[in-house]
Amino acid sequence: MKQSEIKALISLLDDEDYEVLNHVESKIRSMGDTVIPYLEDRWEESSLSPLMQKKLEDLIHDLQYNAFLERLVNWRKNGSEDLLEGIWAIATYQYPELSLEKLRQDVEQIYYEVWLEIRDGMHPMDQIKTLNSVIFGKLKFGANTKHFHSASNSMLNVVMESKKGNPISLCVIYLLVAQKLNLPIWGVNLPNLFILTYKSGNMQIYINVFNRGLVFSRVDIDSYIAQLNLDQNDIFYQPCNNLDIITRVLRNLTLAFEKAGDDDKVKEIDRVLVEMMK
Repeated sequence: MKQSEIKALISLLDDEDYEVLNHVESKIRSMGDTVIPYLEDRWEESSLSPLMQKKLEDLIHDLQYNAFLERLVNWRKNGSEDLLEGIWAIATYQYPELSLEKLRQDVEQIYYEVWLEIRDGMHPMDQIKTLNSVIFGKLKFGANTKHFHSASNSMLNVVMESKKGNPISLCVIYLLVAQKLNLPIWGVNLPNLFILTYKSGNMQIYINVFNRGLVFSRVDIDSYIAQLNLDQNDIFYQPCNNLDIITRVLRNLTLAFEKAGDDDKVKEIDRVLVEMMK
């Protein structure tokens, strides 16, 4: 459809005929998020009534949300292989124009900083110490204890910029860099605290990224599980997959919006979780 035709279609959104209006809205929705810039241009016009502005805002939000939902569902259907793509898709919920390539470049820069310090034949503990030194020492990433439950902790672009995150967002950054270095590091779904594990052959240790990369053992996890009065479960010790990570980030988002009292956003994220599991 030509630009002039799209603009003409949008101009009919204030038509008083219900059937015409219903047809116009359906047609616009069918065009997907490509029509959003035209809706935004229309919204910026000073002559609009409050009712028309609200209608445009609702349409823009619905189109952005549907695009966000489609990204995550397609990521899941395509095998959920690219963790960065999944975490980027989540960030587009609040930052719909966020570039995946921009995030890749940001991760690449952190990787480069670590790569400069890593040496061939390093002992695993020295590899972890190097990652910790660069990420937490040189680059100043750290725990967002002040706003632990903020939804921004699940937005990787915000975490990259502020250098503050929650356990899983910091783990994602650490993990993405470790993967680019071909280190045997994976995520672990520990209750209330997402961690990483370095697992190679008979060697397995754990990394608390939220505590500046503190290294600990299986015995420490045993004690932690006992304090929570939980039975031991293999998922508390062994690597999880990318889908597990993205699902947990989405559940963190639900909790953040619940604490903020934003019921509409809670419902929207819950719907994503349901659609992804189909």
